[in-house]
Amino acid sequence: MFQHTHPYPPFFPEGATKLIVGTLPPPRFTIGDLKPGDVNFCYGSIDGLLWPILDRIFALNLSYENTAEAIAQRKSFLASRGIGVCDIVHSCQRDKIDASDLGMQHIELRDLVGYLKQYPKIDTLIFTGGNSKNGPEYFFRKHLKSYDLQLKVVADAVPRIHQFRLENRILQTVSLTAPSGAANRAIGSMALYKKMKQQNPDFNTMDFRVLQYRTFF
Repeated sequence: MFQHTHPYPPFFPEGATKLIVGTLPPPRFTIGDLKPGDVNFCYGSIDGLLWPILDRIFALNLSYENTAEAIAQRKSFLASRGIGVCDIVHSCQRDKIDASDLGMQHIELRDLVGYLKQYPKIDTLIFTGGNSKNGPEYFFRKHLKSYDLQLKVVADAVPRIHQFRLENRILQTVSLTAPSGAANRAIGSMALYKKMKQQNPDFNTMDFRVLQYRTFF
């Protein structure tokens, strides 16, 4: 059984108003066996799409290599936009060493609500995936129950938007289409994507994500 522990502490820049919430980076980040092009920071997998999406939206000219410069670029961008990162899974166990959400067992969650209480300016949580089993929204719903809180629907079309009350604050959550290749099939089945693809045959799933993410970043 592989003990898959999150390798990075939460990242909270001063004055953060938004928080990116995922689950765990691939197991190779836990053991430090990175691929060429990986960046040793949150969402740094060369196979992931979050940083390439943000790179396109904000013209960041990011480096995709395992260097201190590449890490500093990402931290600087997040700080400049008031965006924190706090994945919700602290650790899990796996029979198979892979990055599948469904393969997670004996899951220990981070106390995300506790962090939100510490950072009162945060008003938006951006989930890198929806409410499918073992996704970030799925785990956050479970976490809220432990505080006797729950999400209320604001908009039920993808990307789904919810809100919840925490003490004297109303926070919004947005469940984006996951920035992974595995989500391409789901995008391809969406009526909006099909319509855009019909209008422009060169339009692809990356373009679709860029349009979606731009609204919330």
